[in-house]
Order: sequence, then structure tokens, then C-alpha cells
Amino acid sequence: MKNHIVLVRGLPGSGKSTHALSLESQGYSHFEADMYLIVDGKYVYDKSKIRQAHDWCFISAKTALEKGLNVVVSNTFIKKWEMQRYIDIGYPFQIVEMNGKWKNIHGVPQETIDSMAHSIEAIPT
Repeated sequence: MKNHIVLVRGLPGSGKSTHALSLESQGYSHFEADMYLIVDGKYVYDKSKIRQAHDWCFISAKTALEKGLNVVVSNTFIKKWEMQRYIDIGYPFQIVEMNGKWKNIHGVPQETIDSMAHSIEAIPT
């Protein structure tokens, strides 16, 4: 099978990173926008760097695909357009939606998660 991309989406604390790490252990290259925000081994949220973080994630995933690697990208992907550029690359893709309810590792406030839950768009077909 041609190399492909798995997009893992869900709310904070839904199990996205855990699922992506399980694929990474199977040889997938794993990318998340949050990786861009790691400073000295710690996650440091910086709203001013969110666009850069998502661009880095996309470029990293695209580069890995072009090298012939399988890729997993884990992000919230609340809106369809957030996934679309990965789909438009033209590689076979799968979208996996995570629905767990664990404590989120980045301390996202519950009000923010609730707002995201009300905004999430259906998976594109």
C-alpha cells in the first residue's frame, strides 16, 4: 500500500496523543502542533505561535510523506478546514476520532473544552 496519513482528532483529553504514539511505535512518523511549543522538554503554550505551530506540523507531515513514510498527525481538528490541507496533499488518508474523557495534559480549562465540543464539525467524507 502507498504511504498514507492518519489524522487523529478529538477534544483535549480524548486520547489523541496516546493513539498517535501507538502508531508511532508501529513505525509512523508522528506530528502534533503542540510539539512546536515544547521548550526545554516542557510544553509552553504561546498563543502568538499557534499559526507557526500548525504550519510546522503540516510541513513536517508533508515532508515525511514525500520521503515515503507513513504519517500520523494528532490535533484537535475541530473544523473541517483544519484537516483539509492534509487531505489535499493527495496521499491516502484515514481520519480517526477519539472520544475519551481523560484529564488533558495541557491544562485546557473545561469551559474551553465545552466550547470546542459545541463547535466540532462532522468528519468530512
